[in-house]
Amino acid sequence: MKALFTNTYESEFVKTEIEKPAPKKGEVLVKIHASGVNPIDNKIRLGLSPYASPVLPAVLGTDLAGVIEEIGEDVTDFKVGDEVYGLAGGVLGLQGTLAEYTAVDADLLAIKPKNLTMKEAAGIPLVLLTAWEGLIDRAKVQKGDKVLVHAGAGGVGHMVVQLAKIFGADVYATVSSQKADFVKGFGATAIDKNTPVEDYVNQYTNGKGFDVIYDTLGGQSLDDSFKAIRHYGQISSCYAFGTHTLATSSLRSASIHGVFVLRPMIGNEGRKHHGDILKETTKLIEEGKLKPLIDPRTFTLDNAIEAHKAVSDGSAIGKIVVDIL
Repeated sequence: MKALFTNTYESEFVKTEIEKPAPKKGEVLVKIHASGVNPIDNKIRLGLSPYASPVLPAVLGTDLAGVIEEIGEDVTDFKVGDEVYGLAGGVLGLQGTLAEYTAVDADLLAIKPKNLTMKEAAGIPLVLLTAWEGLIDRAKVQKGDKVLVHAGAGGVGHMVVQLAKIFGADVYATVSSQKADFVKGFGATAIDKNTPVEDYVNQYTNGKGFDVIYDTLGGQSLDDSFKAIRHYGQISSCYAFGTHTLATSSLRSASIHGVFVLRPMIGNEGRKHHGDILKETTKLIEEGKLKPLIDPRTFTLDNAIEAHKAVSDGSAIGKIVVDIL
């Protein structure tokens, strides 16, 4: 099979012919049709994510959509020919998805929504799972909650906005002015990202603060969340990697949740939960309640390095996906 290898950090991909893998016990062999690209993929390529980086040379790529071609021992939930999607590799010892085939732990996969293309499905797993873990598993969003999403038009953000709406929340999202229509289209109230925290807290919560805040940016955005949360509110962040003073949120008795969506792959714990979340996601998508935002550009194995750059240069409108087939 053809695969893209990363031989050294910061280098170009090298297209290589390697042997097609065989599924082990509990695995399935997937013919990959599309590989979703996330900011974490590019950080791994640059050597900026030591907690997730595989030993080089390695095949990178975390998300996939494709078709099962072979079933390993003890796999009962899937059959040959099933169209599947999942957050499936590209970290530590797991082969990534910038390749024509991969052998994947079946627990990480779910049947692809019938009303999505492979490209659309490949853009979903990492961002949806990150959104779900922070909003539903941790913050336990409820009907009627006032939810604030930082960067609501981003990859994770647009999934948080939609999930919060599905669960009956009143949703607000900070965005740049040119992306305001995206979040409005998902049913959220757009807040210009340059608006002072005190102003929008007063305007939309009468100064009390939001019930749930999902921070996708870290840094100042997370500090702003400490100021914008109500007493006993819930803050989730998928980018809580900086140094922060927790006094403001502590005085409000707020709960803070860190989300690291790669943990099940890296630590081999909670993998089935990821597959179960994606099964629920398939239902929501087929019911028309949830949809991905996919960047319209075409990337293939021949120019996948440009896809990696596009997730970090601010040019992406929605998720970046590499077409493999």
